[in-house]
Amino acid sequence: MPSVRIGVDTGGTFTDVVLVDDETGQIITTKTPSTPADPAEGFMAAVHKVLEAYGGSCDIGAVAAIVHGTTVATNLLLQERPEGMSHLGFITTEGFEFILEIARQSVPDGYGNSYFWVKPPRIVPVHRVKTVGGRLDHLGREVRPFDEEEAVRVARWFKERGITAIGVCFLHSYANPEHERRMREVLAREHPEAVVSISSDVLREYREYERSVTTLVDAAVKPVIRQYIGNLTERLGRGFSVMKSNGGILSAAEVVHQPIATVLSGPAAGALGAALIAANAGHPSVITLDGGGTSTDVAVVINGEPSLTTEGSIGPYPCKIPMIDIVTVGAGGGSIAWVSPEGTLKVGPRSAGADPGPLCYAKGGTEVTVTDAHVFLGRVPPHLLGGEIALDVAAARKGLEELAGRLGLTPERCATGILEISAFNQANAIRQITVERGLDIREFPMVAFGGSGPLLACRLIDILGLPAVIVPPDPGNLSAFGLLSVDVRNDYVRTYVSRNPAPEKVAELYAELEAQAADALDREGFTEHVYARSADLRYYGQAYEVRVPAPDGPIDAAWLAAVVDRFHTEHERLYGYAYRNDPRHAVEFVNFRVSGIGPIKRPTIPRRPRQAEEPSPVATRQVYFDQWSRTVIYRRGDLGAGAVVRGPAVIEEYGSTLPVHPGFTATMDDYGNLVVVSER
Repeated sequence: MPSVRIGVDTGGTFTDVVLVDDETGQIITTKTPSTPADPAEGFMAAVHKVLEAYGGSCDIGAVAAIVHGTTVATNLLLQERPEGMSHLGFITTEGFEFILEIARQSVPDGYGNSYFWVKPPRIVPVHRVKTVGGRLDHLGREVRPFDEEEAVRVARWFKERGITAIGVCFLHSYANPEHERRMREVLAREHPEAVVSISSDVLREYREYERSVTTLVDAAVKPVIRQYIGNLTERLGRGFSVMKSNGGILSAAEVVHQPIATVLSGPAAGALGAALIAANAGHPSVITLDGGGTSTDVAVVINGEPSLTTEGSIGPYPCKIPMIDIVTVGAGGGSIAWVSPEGTLKVGPRSAGADPGPLCYAKGGTEVTVTDAHVFLGRVPPHLLGGEIALDVAAARKGLEELAGRLGLTPERCATGILEISAFNQANAIRQITVERGLDIREFPMVAFGGSGPLLACRLIDILGLPAVIVPPDPGNLSAFGLLSVDVRNDYVRTYVSRNPAPEKVAELYAELEAQAADALDREGFTEHVYARSADLRYYGQAYEVRVPAPDGPIDAAWLAAVVDRFHTEHERLYGYAYRNDPRHAVEFVNFRVSGIGPIKRPTIPRRPRQAEEPSPVATRQVYFDQWSRTVIYRRGDLGAGAVVRGPAVIEEYGSTLPVHPGFTATMDDYGNLVVVSER
C-alpha cells in the first residue's frame, strides 16, 4: 500500500477519484455523487469506493498520499453576497478608508456601459472599515509611528460587534511589514477569537486596492477552509494535500494558513492533467476544456506549461495571487434552457446543479438542461456511470416538448438549438483565452475532458476551426488524475521598483525569497528543492508589467541584461513592438518572484495494445444528428491503438460519452486518447 496515491476532485455534480499504484502502474478511476451540504461526506465515499475497487487493504492510513481538489473557497466567493459576509472587517492606514469604494473606477464592457452599470457592493462596507495612524514611505521607511492606542480601540470595536475575520492592509507594507505585524499582535491580544490576514503575508507587492481585496478574500475564506480541512482531517485520521490555484499542491496543515491559494483548486488540476496527457501524446501546446455539470473551464497550455496570471479574479473580487489562467463560462451539463422575455431561447448560466439536477435525474428537477437535450437526442445513454444511475428519458422528452411548444419548434429542433447555444458559449470562452491573447486558435488541438467535455467536441471543431480534439482515457476523472501529477509549489514575491537595480540588492531579494521557499519545503518534508525565478518588468511610464523567467546562477550585470533582453522579446510577442536598443525608453524592474518546488513522481501513462481488425460495435440505438437514424454504439474499453470510428457513432465509457457526428472520425492513439478530426 505505500506505493498507492489517491486524487479526489470534488465537483458540483460528482466527486471524482483516481488511484495510482506507482509500483505496478495500475490506475483505477471511479466517481460518487457529490454532497453539497457536506462535501467531506462525498470525499470519504469516493476514497472508500476506489480502495474497494483496488482490492487491497482498506486502511486509509497506509496510503502514501491523498491529494484533494476542492471548490469550497470558490463556491463561497461565487455564491456569498458581500452583504452576507457580516463576519468580515477591514483595517487600513488612516486617511485611506475609502480604498475599497474608489477601487479602480473601471466599468465592465467599457465606459459605453457606464450609464446602465450599477456599482456592486464592496466586499466590506464602509461602516466596517477602520483606520489606524502610522505611515511608511514606498521604501519602507517610517514617516509616522504606529498608533498603538488607536489600534487597541479598533480591535475592541471589532470584538464588541462580533466581527471575527479581519483583513489588515497598510500603505507600503510590501516594503516593510512591521506596522501590520504590530496590528496583528494587538488583535491577538485584544480580540483573540478573530481570524486575521495581513497583506504582507498574503501578497507582498504594491497596488493597494488589489492587495487589500486579496487580503480580505483570504480572511473571508479562512474560517470556512479551516473548518472544512479540520473536519476532513478528523474523518480521514491522517494528513493530506490540497491543490493550489498556481498548479502546485500544499499540505492541508499549511493550507489553513494561506487558504486563498485554493480558490481555483479544481480547475487548475484539470489543466495540469490535460497538459501531461497531451505532452505524452506529442502535443506540447493545446487548449484545455473541462466540461462539468455547472460550468466549463478553459485554459491554454504552451510548451507543456499552462499559462499563469496574477491578474485573475473570483467572481467580482480581483485576486492577485499566481493562478493558472482559466476562463470559466456557465455552460455545463446542468445549464438550464429558458425563454427570454423577448421569446428567444437562452442557455445558462443558471444551473440545476447536482440537486435536483436535470429532469432526467428524476430528483425533482423542473427545468430543461443541456444534459436533457443530449439524452433526448440519444447522444447520451439512458444511464450514467456504467448503469449505476438510471436516467428518465421520458421526463427529458416531456420537458423538451413543453419548451419546444412555447418556442414554436419541434422537440428535435429545440434540443439541437440548446446544444448549439451551449457550444457557442464554450467557443466564446475559448476565443477569450486565445484570440484575445494573440494566439491563433487553428494551431492548437483541444483536450476535452470532464463528464460533459467531449459531448460537443465535433461542433467546436466546426465552429472554431480546431485541427483536432483529444479525448483522454477516463475524461470524467482527468482533474482527479491531474492532482497526482503536480509538484508541491509555493510562490513568493517582493516589490522593488528600480530602473537600475544594483546586482547586490537583487541578489539579496532573491536570497530572502529562496530562504522563505526553502523553509516551506522543509516543513513539507522535501530534501530536494527546485527554485524557479521570474521578474516583472515594464517600460518606464507604463502602468502594468510583463513577467519573464529569470536565469539561475549568480546575479551580476550580465544577469540583469539577460532578463531585460527577455522582457523586450516577450513584450514584442505580446504587443507587436519593443524598444530594444532605444535609450529613450528605459526598462523598469517592479517585482521579483521565486517559486519553491518540491518534485514528486508523476504517474506513468501506459501504451495501449494495437488493434489490427475493424472495431466492433456493441449495440445500436436511435440517435439524432441531422435526422433520426439507427446509430452504432462502441464501448471505449474495447478499442485498441489504431482503431478508427467513423461517424455517425457514439463511443461510451464509464464517466463520459463521445458522440461522433457524420463527417468526423475518432482514432485511438498509442496512449488510449481518442483523436477527433473532421473529414470535411
